[in-house]
Amino acid sequence: MKVLVAGGTGFIGRRLCTELHDRGHDVTALARSPDASVVPEGVTVVEGDVTDPDSLRTPLEGQDAVVNLVALSPLWEPEGGNEMHDRVHRGGTENLLNAAEDADIRRFVQMSGLITGDEDLTSYHRAKARAEEIVRGADLEYVIYRPSIVFGDGDEIVGYTTKLKQMFAPVGPLYPLPGGGERTFFQLIHVEDLAPMLADGVEDDDRANETYELGGPKVYSLREMTELVFESKGRSVTIVPLPMSLSKVGMSVMGVVPGLRLGPDQFRGLKADNRVSDNDVDAFGVSESEMTTFEEYLGVR
Repeated sequence: MKVLVAGGTGFIGRRLCTELHDRGHDVTALARSPDASVVPEGVTVVEGDVTDPDSLRTPLEGQDAVVNLVALSPLWEPEGGNEMHDRVHRGGTENLLNAAEDADIRRFVQMSGLITGDEDLTSYHRAKARAEEIVRGADLEYVIYRPSIVFGDGDEIVGYTTKLKQMFAPVGPLYPLPGGGERTFFQLIHVEDLAPMLADGVEDDDRANETYELGGPKVYSLREMTELVFESKGRSVTIVPLPMSLSKVGMSVMGVVPGLRLGPDQFRGLKADNRVSDNDVDAFGVSESEMTTFEEYLGVR
């Protein structure tokens, strides 16, 4: 099968390209800044931008399936502002779908995110939800994935705790966290566990028009994640609860500091529940007990 992976040289994309290539597929990785060194030899790397429809036509010609992994992080405000979420997630998905329909591509695999259903959604969540609506309305087979936060080599999780440390300026061993880090939950999933499930969505006929919520074997609070990261570095930490009201003000102020890119939208993101309502990993023949935990990855327990 010929498969194009949009965002194919990114954190998740390079793992999926490797998985598909190892399964014998003809894989093309599409990226704004192509880097063939991060994917296996034999994977074609081409330049393309989902916000530029003209750049998508030629790469999609002759493909059997398209995987859309192009995404902006929900943890930081994008360069260009939060409106970039709509431009990339909704608009980019629409452009890629239109090109796929024009090329008579059979299957479209969409990487979405956990949609909480809360009224106070972030720009990221709203754009992801709108993108899902567009995918379901398209005239081709689709498979939608809603993973919790994905971790692994090159992820943003460790960097996120580091940035929060900079932002809330701990004094000595003290580390203030919004709500003590006990109101924000993540069902972290390892990228190496996720990639084979994504590849199944490309291959398997019986997955057409299905949506899967995927999480790892354990749920972590932001506090627990922070403690594990410090433990992996051989350091101790004393976490001090920072009232959520003060956190909102702090993030609003810090949103203007170069390099941090945190603001009210990211505060709302801290209140989103990143736990799956019903973990669908078993639909892929995977048991949660077989999956990698965050502490196993960090090598601390």
